[in-house]
Amino acid sequence: MSMAAVEAQERNARGIPKAPFIADVAEFLGAEPKVEGALKEFQAALAKYRYMDHNLAQRRRSLEEKIPDIKKTLTMIEFLQERRVSEKKPLKTTFELNDTLYAEAELEDTDTVYLWLGANVMLSYKIPQAIALLKSKLEGAESNLANVIEDLEFLREQITVMEVNTARVYNWDVKRRRELREKEAREGGSLLKSKEES
Repeated sequence: MSMAAVEAQERNARGIPKAPFIADVAEFLGAEPKVEGALKEFQAALAKYRYMDHNLAQRRRSLEEKIPDIKKTLTMIEFLQERRVSEKKPLKTTFELNDTLYAEAELEDTDTVYLWLGANVMLSYKIPQAIALLKSKLEGAESNLANVIEDLEFLREQITVMEVNTARVYNWDVKRRRELREKEAREGGSLLKSKEES
């Protein structure tokens, strides 16, 4: 496939190329078919699609783990904000020290929370800022998850198309070779008969 053909190739919203469906194998391969070359190109395209599929599946799992954590944190901070406004007495809670060890604590009335951002980074935020940040992070993560799911579905369709193309080209080549052998056998048999008759 030439660079112009690659650039002109139809793509999805995030730039994943659409696999072309080979309707007429003979026309696709041309007068002097190079089946091995076409099959190698198909296998290379399949490998690329499978690689993208694997990466997106990992990203999907990561997002599916991250979203519930963001929701849980957001719910807790909203609870702290409501509690701060409605009740003036301190909040008593139990927190985990270890897998099987818990401690009781009394939370002071504060307007600041600390959010773990990852990569050993924790920052303090005022409660309204923390809520706004978490809502934007949640919205972004849910949007990314929807895009990843859409891309995975698109990729699986492209993988199927390339597998069908591979099978069609291979089967066409098998049929073509069989017809050539049968033709050679017929022509060889008629030449043998003509030699015997003379």
